[in-house]
Amino acid sequence: MGCGASRKVVSEPPGLARVKLGGQSQGSVGGAPPGPEAVALAAQRMQVAHFRAKFDSRVLARYDIKALIGTGSFSKVVRVEQKTTKKPFAIKVMETQGREGQEACAAELSVLRRVSHRYIVRLMEIFETQDRVYMVMELATGGELLDRLIVQGSFTERDAVRILQMVVDGIRYLHALRITHRDLKPENLLYYHPGAESKILITDFGLAHSGNKSGDWSMRTLCGTPEYIAPEVLLRKAYTSTVDMWAVGVITYVLLSGSLPFDDESHTRLCRKILKGKYNYTGEPWPSISHLAKDFIDKLLILEASHRMSAGQALDHPWVISMAAGASMKNLQRAISRNLRWRASPSSQSPRSAESSKSCYSYKVKHMWSQRELGIAGSPLSALL
Repeated sequence: MGCGASRKVVSEPPGLARVKLGGQSQGSVGGAPPGPEAVALAAQRMQVAHFRAKFDSRVLARYDIKALIGTGSFSKVVRVEQKTTKKPFAIKVMETQGREGQEACAAELSVLRRVSHRYIVRLMEIFETQDRVYMVMELATGGELLDRLIVQGSFTERDAVRILQMVVDGIRYLHALRITHRDLKPENLLYYHPGAESKILITDFGLAHSGNKSGDWSMRTLCGTPEYIAPEVLLRKAYTSTVDMWAVGVITYVLLSGSLPFDDESHTRLCRKILKGKYNYTGEPWPSISHLAKDFIDKLLILEASHRMSAGQALDHPWVISMAAGASMKNLQRAISRNLRWRASPSSQSPRSAESSKSCYSYKVKHMWSQRELGIAGSPLSALL
């Protein structure tokens, strides 16, 4: 996961009715129980104290722990403050006792130690112990991409292009180093600060691939977030960094409409839709979106991986160039926000569908897919076509 301050998972521990200090109920007045804010604050303090007790002394000597801001399968992210400068950072704590945790940590470090780019989250320093790795990283405080889109008053194609220019520029840099992200999605695209002109940071390199010692740069691992996975990954074919460009196509579709091009509550049906590569531009706000924008998406969501635009070609696409100069200023925000909110609303879908949507627009879960999880164990994926 990335290091965004918006992804807070602090919650009230079960059974915490009140926190007593010296026999008094903290936050209570006249014997009344404390309000929700006081309870949440007390819970947060307890949580911070819990994490601080487990931190390596070298880390605590340099940083003050402020809050837990995210959690993943093998990691937790805490917001910290450097003691000498008072600057905020994020520390990603990776548990490396198990093999999967070790692999995820090694993958992320192998990338972050090599990269230095303004649109990619920076690794500041590392502390290693026998069963943990502490990665001190740049802190993105502006929140997740779609979270901001839901609440801001205006969003045009020009705004979308500005975001995509930053994202694709970062991807071009990664691909030049033969690094494949493999989990590009809006959840992993964070605003650096809350300001309107904030840059975007690409985060979360836990699934990234940077080749092996034999110099083989192709991949076969079935991994990623379901709705953003390229068809060749599902088919268990050898694949390359073009899978990131497929994901850019999905991200662009979501960014312009608030909907997914391929979506289904059933993993099997979702796979079938991705493998067929059929999507449409029906419903709002697609009638208001330019043909050039749709052409940009069409040149990325291509089943044949070798025919997709590269990152460099995407930056040179006429839509990107023309939007940078001017063109469509139609405000798409209302329709996008409505679609995003509907997609995330449990009342709009069946319970199972609503649960599935959490991986799409609540952005709290990363899925590592296996054939068993896809519900198609023992049968070739190509049979779904």
